[in-house]
Amino acid sequence: MKHRGRHRRRRRGRALRATLAGTALALTAAATLISASQATVADAPGALEPVSTSDGAGRLPLAEHRVPGRWLDRLASEMGRPVGVGTVLDSADVPLRQAADCPAPEKHSLPVEPAATRAYCFGGSGTRGWRAGAVTTSGDADDDGRWGANRVILSGWTRGAEGGSLDGPAPGQGLAKVAFVDANDPGALRYTWALLAVPVDGGRDYRGLVSPLSGMVWYQDKLLVTTREGDRDALYVYDMDRIQRATVESDAVGRVRGGWAAHGSRFVLPAVGSYTLPGGDDAARPATVSLDRSTSPDSLVASEWVPADGDRPTRLWRYALSRDPARSGLLATDSSGDADPVEAYETKTTDVRGVLAHRTGWYLDRASGSPGGHGTLWRQDTDGARATECGTDETRHCWSGRSGSLSYWEETGEVWSQSGRMLFALPLTSIDRALR
Repeated sequence: MKHRGRHRRRRRGRALRATLAGTALALTAAATLISASQATVADAPGALEPVSTSDGAGRLPLAEHRVPGRWLDRLASEMGRPVGVGTVLDSADVPLRQAADCPAPEKHSLPVEPAATRAYCFGGSGTRGWRAGAVTTSGDADDDGRWGANRVILSGWTRGAEGGSLDGPAPGQGLAKVAFVDANDPGALRYTWALLAVPVDGGRDYRGLVSPLSGMVWYQDKLLVTTREGDRDALYVYDMDRIQRATVESDAVGRVRGGWAAHGSRFVLPAVGSYTLPGGDDAARPATVSLDRSTSPDSLVASEWVPADGDRPTRLWRYALSRDPARSGLLATDSSGDADPVEAYETKTTDVRGVLAHRTGWYLDRASGSPGGHGTLWRQDTDGARATECGTDETRHCWSGRSGSLSYWEETGEVWSQSGRMLFALPLTSIDRALR
């Protein structure tokens, strides 16, 4: 597929931004039911501290590994010709409910200040027993905001109990799947599922990716997701032009009698590569990622996860994305196949569940410190830190309750995130205006 976004005029994007600004949904009524007394003002984390990427805390080289092409070809010869995103969207037949039709407890998790301008909720058997996590969009994939003719949102989910930490799945849990959401009509979003998998046995079979899906970036034709498998793999890579159809409706994963199963999903994405951490038990691990188009070249930013009571700073990294057309969607690597960060910082913000960088600012989504509470969205740079405030006591616990990853749709100016079963968006400009 050709990536046409850089050669397309942006008049449609400006028109869409104007439309969104004038048609913000009235979502604050449910969100503002939170009592300001439930949260105290969080201590400001201060400015970001630059650290060296060549040694010490800022050094985190990621070694690139490719799944052999013959494995992928063998799998395709057994499963059938791969399909693309458009074919997946043609099967999207499960509706997302508009915010007005969502349960009040779900809407309670939406941001208080600033309020979401668009919000939807998932429901049905496909999400029962699964935990929502990462979000990315066709606004990441191509800067015209579309993949082909389609606007698309990808919502990542992990099998297991709701809530929980980023440490990893419980035994027997943790399968990861992605909802492909047809977002062409903002008033009628629909989706279908694709399971994330890893080829095994030379491409004769595949296993499910067993990992919480806490970070995800769709860039050009690749989807990069964070992993917590207990091994050295930090990111898995998927090819959006190598999506396979599942042929058997079953809870099993992989080759089964009569065909191929994907734990009930209609489609399967087999991994085409991974990025591996350096050796050592104390190696840092990216827990959440997002795309930054305000740099040249475009870059992937990452944050590790440090628990709220942790006694050390949280580290942030920036990796350049490759400009080589033969390496579309991949990180820039050196002659040894390593992707080295081009920037690194430390922050006193802990329990970071989402990271976003745009121009000089880093936006860090800090989880709520109590069940049913709201989180905090910090904007930090090397000069200081600010957060949105709400309530009569100027609490900073104004962000979504069950914090998720952040994704900036440049063409529309919206930030997308997910809180529990609520998928929502709001303009980045409204976040900046609400900072205190």
